Amino acid sequence: MPTTAQTAVAKPWLSSYPAGMPAELPDFPYQSLGDLLDEALARHGPMPAFRLLGATMTYRELDEASRAFAAYLQSLGLKPGDRVALMMPNVFQYPVAVAGVVRAGLVVVNTNPLYTPRELQHQLTDSAARAIVILENMAATLEACRAAVPVEHVVVTGLGDMLPTLKGAIVNFVVRRVKKLVPRYSLPGAVRFKDALRRGRAARFTPVRRELSDIAVLQYTGGTTGVSKGAVLTNANIVANVLQSELWNAPALERKPADEQLSTVCALPLYHIFGFTVNMMLSMRQGGCNILIPNPRDIPATLKELRRWRFHSFPAVNTLFGAIARHPDSTKIYWSSLTLSVGGGMAVQAATAELWKQRTGCAICEGYGLSETSPSASCNPVLSTEYTGTIGVPIPSTEFRIVDDDGVGLPLGERGEIAIRGPQVMAGYWNRPEDTAHAFTADGFFRTGDIGTMDERGFVRIVDRKKDMINVSGFNVYPNEIEEIVTRMPGIVEAAAVGIPDESSGEAVKLVLVRSDPSVDEDRVKAFCREQLTGYKRPRAVEFRDELPKTGVGKILRRALRD
Repeated sequence: MPTTAQTAVAKPWLSSYPAGMPAELPDFPYQSLGDLLDEALARHGPMPAFRLLGATMTYRELDEASRAFAAYLQSLGLKPGDRVALMMPNVFQYPVAVAGVVRAGLVVVNTNPLYTPRELQHQLTDSAARAIVILENMAATLEACRAAVPVEHVVVTGLGDMLPTLKGAIVNFVVRRVKKLVPRYSLPGAVRFKDALRRGRAARFTPVRRELSDIAVLQYTGGTTGVSKGAVLTNANIVANVLQSELWNAPALERKPADEQLSTVCALPLYHIFGFTVNMMLSMRQGGCNILIPNPRDIPATLKELRRWRFHSFPAVNTLFGAIARHPDSTKIYWSSLTLSVGGGMAVQAATAELWKQRTGCAICEGYGLSETSPSASCNPVLSTEYTGTIGVPIPSTEFRIVDDDGVGLPLGERGEIAIRGPQVMAGYWNRPEDTAHAFTADGFFRTGDIGTMDERGFVRIVDRKKDMINVSGFNVYPNEIEEIVTRMPGIVEAAAVGIPDESSGEAVKLVLVRSDPSVDEDRVKAFCREQLTGYKRPRAVEFRDELPKTGVGKILRRALRD
C-alpha cells in the first residue's frame, strides 16, 4: 500500500494531459534569456513586435534601439549583475529597456508605476538598483524619495517618446498640457530616454555572456500579505516558463491560420510577471506581436485600440475580462479570431467566465502562478470549452503537492497548502535567507501560501490564501467562496470578503461590493446570502463602493480593505 506521502507526490495530472503533451521539457535551446532575445530579434526582423496607439515597432527596430540602450548602460560603468529598475506602463520604451538591460548582462527590477514614494523607496533600496528608467508621469514619486535611495542614474521618458514624431508630439502634449498627468518634478542629472539612445548609438556595445544560473529579474511580490520581497528569477526560470507556456498553449494556437502572425493583447502590465513572461517573452520567442494597452482600466480606450486589430490570444485577470465583457462597445470587437483566453493572477469567477464566453465565443482557460514561479505553474487544458472552477493541472516539468503545516504531503482530496517544484520556481528571495528557508519544504517544494485540493485527475482547486482566511467561532471561512456566490447576484459587479473583529465570534465576514444596480442594498444582499450560505459564512456587514482597491494587474487588495 502506498504511504500518504507517496500518494501526495504521485502525478495523477499526467493522465489529464492533452494527447501529445510531453510530461517534461526537452533540453533548453538557450544558455540565457539574452540568447532567446537575440534569436528572436534576428529571426523576425521585419515583422511587427509591438503595437501601441495605432503605431508599430518591428523586431528590427527593437533590435537597434535595445542595442543602443545596452551600450548606453554599459557606458555608465554598470557591470553584469547590477540592477536596473524599470518604472513604466505598457509603452514601447519598456521592451526596449528590458532587452537593453538583458543584453548588457544586467538585472531587470520590474517596478510598479503606481507605487507611492514609500513603496518605491523600499524597492530601490532593497534591490540596490544603480539605475532607473521612469515615465515622467511618475517622476515626482522618485523625486520624493531620491535622497534616500542608492540610484545613481535616472532616465526619464514621456508616453509618446517612441511613437512616430508627429503622433508622439501630440500624445506628449495631451498628456502634459491637456490632461495634466505629469506633476512638476526636479531630478537633477536625469537623462531623457531619447538622449540615452543617441548616446548609446555613439558608444560601443559589448555582448555579455550570461549563464542560466545567473539572475535575470528581481520580481517583487505584490505585498498583499506583508512586506514586498524580491523573488530572484534566474535566466533558467524565465526561459523554462516561456518554453512551458509555449508547449501548453500550442493546441489552441494551432487553430490560428498558418499565414497569420500570432497577435496577443497585452493589457497585463509588462512590469507584472504575468505580462513579462506570458506576453512579452513568450510572444517574442514565437515571433508574435503584442498589442500594448497602456491603461487597461480605461475600458473605452482599450476597446478602441482592440477595434484596430485582429488578435488570437488574450491573457488577463478576472476583473478585466468582466469589465470588457460588460461594456456595450465589446460588441464592436472582431472576436472571431480569438483562440485562447488565459485567466490568471486571481480567481476567475463563474459569472465572468460565462459572460466572456457569451460575448467572445472563447472560453476562459484558467491558470495559476505567482511571482515566485515566473509565473505559470498550472493551467486548464487550452481546448477546454467550459469553465471548470479549477486552476487546472501542473504544466510540463512541474510538480504540485498538497501539504500540511509541517510540509508533509496529504492524500488526494484533502485540503492543505499548495507546494510547487519545477524549473520555473525562483532561486529564493533577494537578501532574505530566512524567508527563503521558510518558503521551501525540505525537499525543495515552494510553499505558496494558497490553500487548495487536488482531485484524482490531478486538477487543483484553490480554496484561498492562508492569511486571508476568516475564522468565525473556530470555523474557517474562505473569502473566494463568499465572493464567488455574491457575484452571481444580479446587480453586483465585484465583491471582496474580509474578516472584521467580532466580540462574540472572534471574527465576522464583511462584504465590500461594487454594484451596477443602485437598488441593490444591504438588506437584499443579506437576504441573498441567507439563501446561499450557511450561518457562519453570512456577512455581518456590507459596504458599497464605487471601486475596489487593486494591484496594477487587477488583483483585489483584501489587505487594504482590512486595514
